[in-house]
Formats: sequence, C-alpha cells, structure tokens
Amino acid sequence: MAGETVLVIDDSPTITKVVQLVLTKAGYQVQTAADGELGLASVRERRPDLILLDFVMPRMNGYQFCRELTGDPKLRDIPVILMSAKGDQVGERFVKVMGIVDYITKPFSPEAITAVVQHTVGKYAPGGIDEDHPSLVTGEDLAATDDADRSHAKSSALAQLRSQISDVVSARIAALFALADAAQDPDAKVNTDAAAISDAIRTALDDVALGTMLSSVDLGLFGEGIPGLRGDLRVVPLAEVLQLLDVQEQSGVLTVERSGARVDIYFRRGRVDQAIADGVPDEFLLGRFVLDAELMQQSDFDAFLESRSLHTGSRLIGQQLVKLGNLADVDLKACLTRQSSELIYEILRWRHGRFRFSAGTELPPPVIDAQLGLDVEAVLMEGYRRVDEWHLIERAIDNFDVVFLRNEDSVAQMGRGRLTREELAVLEIVNGKNTVKDIIRKSRMGSFEVSKMLYRLLSIKLVRRRVLPVAV
Repeated sequence: MAGETVLVIDDSPTITKVVQLVLTKAGYQVQTAADGELGLASVRERRPDLILLDFVMPRMNGYQFCRELTGDPKLRDIPVILMSAKGDQVGERFVKVMGIVDYITKPFSPEAITAVVQHTVGKYAPGGIDEDHPSLVTGEDLAATDDADRSHAKSSALAQLRSQISDVVSARIAALFALADAAQDPDAKVNTDAAAISDAIRTALDDVALGTMLSSVDLGLFGEGIPGLRGDLRVVPLAEVLQLLDVQEQSGVLTVERSGARVDIYFRRGRVDQAIADGVPDEFLLGRFVLDAELMQQSDFDAFLESRSLHTGSRLIGQQLVKLGNLADVDLKACLTRQSSELIYEILRWRHGRFRFSAGTELPPPVIDAQLGLDVEAVLMEGYRRVDEWHLIERAIDNFDVVFLRNEDSVAQMGRGRLTREELAVLEIVNGKNTVKDIIRKSRMGSFEVSKMLYRLLSIKLVRRRVLPVAV
C-alpha cells in the first residue's frame, strides 16, 4: 500500500531528511516534527497512519510523547515505531511498557526503514491488506501502458518530422526542376545533377527551417532523460536533482560546475556508475584512495607516477595499476567507489554553481568498465550526515587559511595514547605555521577527515587557534 501518512518525530535534521526522502520515494506522505511537543500538535492537526519516534529529544522525549499519546482515547491506537541509537535495550522495554509496535536501531539502511514501515502499515492500518481484492490496475499494467503511449508518441513525432522534411525538400527540388525547364538560354542552363540536388536540399534545410521543425517535436521522446534539466544550485539544491534522477531511473550524465571545478556524475537507470572530476583538489584523485586503503606504499606509488608514461601510454591510472599488477580489479572498484562517493559528498556542500543533465548520453568505456551501481539514497544519507558535521566544524574552522598551535602542556599531560594514528599524524603537522590547507596537503588525507580531527583536537584542548597580530 502507498499514500499513507507517516509522521517522523526526530530532532536530527539528518534523520528527518533521509527518512522523508526514502519514504516519499516509496509512495508515502511524510510529515516531520523536531520534538515531542511539535509531534503531538501535528498528530492532533492531521492524524497520521503511523508515527516514527525518536527516543532522546529536547522538550518532550519519546517516553513523554507516548504517555501523552496513550492518554488520549482518540490517538492511542496510532501505531508507533521507535527509532533509537540504543535500539535493543530501549526498544524492548518500550514495547512492553508503552505498547510500541516495533523499533529500529540507528543507523539504519533505506531498505530497513521501508520494510518496517510497510510491514507496520499493512498490519495495523484500518482493514489491513485485503489480499482477496487486489488493485484492478497493477504497477506492471501502468508501466506497460506508459511504454505503449511513449512508443506511440515517438512514432507520431517521427512521422511529423518526416512529413515536414519531405514537404520542404520536395518543394525545393520541384522548384529546381521548374527553373531548369523554364530556362531558355543554353548558357544559363540550370544543373539538376546529384550535386545540384544535394545543394538545394542543404539550402532548404537551413538553421531556421530545422529550428522550426524541431520546435514542434518533443525531443524528450528520443531518450530516457529529462529535456532541459539544468539550473543554478542556489535555486535548486543538488540533492533534489539527484533524487529526481534516482526516482525516474534516468540514464545520462549530470554535470556540476563551479569556479573552474567540474564533476560529471554518470547515471544508469537511476544509479551512479561513476563520478569523474576535473579542477578539484588532489585529495579527490584516485591515488589518495589507493594509499588510504594501504594497497600501495607511498614510495611505490610515487615511482609509478614517475614512470607512468613509459608503461601504457594513455591508459587511466586505475587501469595502469591493474595491468601492472599493483591492484586487483576488486581493489580498483573499491577505490573508485570511494572516490565517486567522496566527490558527491563534496559537491553536496556547494552553495553555488550550475548543473545540467544530458539524457541518454553514451557512457565512456572506463565508466562502463567500472559499473559501480551506487545507490543514490545511500550516498545522500552519508552526504547529509557529513553536511551536518561540516556545519558544526565550520563554527570553529571557518576557512582553510587558519593556523593552529599545539598546547604542549595539555599534550604532555594527556599523553598520546587516546589518539588514533591519523589524529597523531595531524597533531604532528600542527606547528603554528601550517595552515589547515597545508595540513591537508602534507597529511595526504581528505579535507573532511582533517577538519574533523582538528575539531576534536580543539574540543579536547590539545590545539588552539593562532591569533595573528593586528597591523597598526
């Protein structure tokens, strides 16, 4: 069943965005509320078919919300699913005490939340699912009808275009022969050979004539894409574009550009086969992910780069590494998956830029070979989480030209045993001179990872921001 109303009550913008995206795609109407009080107000204003409820929230938590809900005879029968990071312990106690019908542990996958909601709606919605009286029109019927309509429209459009071209060409050829017949002076004879006819046709089908013909035809019928899908990221967020291409199972390439940086995201039936970039920082190059996965030593990779042109000419780096035996195919695919995902996470943060989608574009051979098949929902889920974290980090690190100092006394007092290897590596580069940009470059890590580590080192007071002297 679809079309039921689901109320999501959670103080995390990430959770509400993700759940709203997933359930809307599954056909549900989704309302959201940031805490229990707002949730109760929403329930009383428009009764939902199901409630997804967070446990830990400000003002009114999950327990208090359920107590209010069950105390109202008009609302107590609305099924509630608990969402909790503590899942098993909190969930079982809640089911016994408050009558929660089900619970799900954070973090959860899109498939998991959809399955739980579908099961609960089918079980607890009024009347449940009537197996004896299925829908008269099934999804397959609708798809078949839609395909038939599209095929008919395409044939009609081609016939219209063919007719217009035929009319213009035949009129021009007829005029050519009429001129030849009417010519009285042998010296002014009008040629009617193949070359002359070809020139006449080319003249007839000039830009104005072709533009007029094409304007009367829906070009979207001749590809799987969305004609004219382009815009400004300040007006249309990239996440909404990705969701649209996912829901409509589009194939083609989505190009996103900003200030000399360009990312091409290749779609195949709504999934991302690969993201390829130009003009982006080195942290998004494939080598970084190869080194992160410890598939090669830095010295070996540097040597490979130096001798690269001597081995396999114009092959891409990944293909060369596989050919030379440095990487297995499965390792390359894992690195490409991470690279493509990181590129999408990055451009989700872009506050300005432009995008355009070219439908039905033939995928280049490297993309066809990669066939990553990344799920857009899963990428967006992690992307939303990172955007939320970036917002928090940017309060302390507002630009990459900031310089930090080590608090040597705090480092000596706390010791280094509580830090990860990566945090220790970042801490060593903090010297009162290196900017955040320098730390990213020297650590060979991603900007998100480095910023996140610096934020933690700041929070436990192992580093501090260097205050530059004010010029007098």
